[in-house]
Amino acid sequence: MKVISIKDFSEIRIGNAQNITGGTGCTVILSENGMCAGLDVRGGGPASRESELLKPLASAQEIHAVLLGGGSAFGLDAAGGVMQFLEEKGIGFDVGVTRVPLVCQSDIFDLTVADPHCRPDQAMGYKACENAYLNNYQDGNFGAGTGATVGKFRGMDFCMKSGIGSYALQIGELKVGAIVVVNALGDICDYHNGQIVAGMLCDDRKSFADSSKLLYQSFEVHENKFTGNTTIGAIITNAQFDKSRLCKIASMAHNGYARSIRPVHTSADGDSIYALSVGNVSADCDMVGTLAADVMSEAILAAVRSAETAYGYPAVRDLL
Repeated sequence: MKVISIKDFSEIRIGNAQNITGGTGCTVILSENGMCAGLDVRGGGPASRESELLKPLASAQEIHAVLLGGGSAFGLDAAGGVMQFLEEKGIGFDVGVTRVPLVCQSDIFDLTVADPHCRPDQAMGYKACENAYLNNYQDGNFGAGTGATVGKFRGMDFCMKSGIGSYALQIGELKVGAIVVVNALGDICDYHNGQIVAGMLCDDRKSFADSSKLLYQSFEVHENKFTGNTTIGAIITNAQFDKSRLCKIASMAHNGYARSIRPVHTSADGDSIYALSVGNVSADCDMVGTLAADVMSEAILAAVRSAETAYGYPAVRDLL
């Protein structure tokens, strides 16, 4: 088993685009030849596009791009730019008069970070595709991770800066990787030892308050719970699977969320994971799903550790 880069999947391209001043961005994962995909949504408030395509009963067997973005539901416009870019390249489902690119998208809520009226749009989605061909992907405060934050149970005054992260492993011919935008209501834990590494801060803004402990202090119903959250990500593998098995792999990858984010999958989150098959290696679904949870946990750590302090929110590297 060896660690590889998320860029080591030759069948896909990944690109970031962002507006640093506005505090938002998007990250595209595109495949010229199409990729089989599944999806598992666990949070109660997702902002998403074309999710129905990924259900096993849907006719489409392949999609051409997944877009991870900011801007909440407003940011869903960015997929139009991805479609334009792919159509210009002749990539998509052939309908005779043109080719229709099939683009799925999930967004985080980052409107409270900088400019609430700055959101990913078609121009930004198009730019992310251009950047994918320039191989510009990197972890941290880039792409969909530009406005990501964590530890928001007490609101934005006590949260920390997060970002986008990735991690991938290779075993023989098999490759499994994860890319994730960590924008959680809860705290981020090192799954190796259970210790909090990023999250809600104490009043001194120098130590961790522990969101779960605060949550357990009262069981009163909170009608206006803060809802600016969602962790979105994708598992990428060169193993060959159909949509049904990819949905299972996406489901198992949520175990990576569960052991690394506390609390997670709440009604205030839109936690979603795509699973993408971009190869023809024969592999066991359960083995890949278990490995998917591992690389997802590592990608979550990469997201918070590669983030930089921004918009007044401290990052791990500066807090410690």
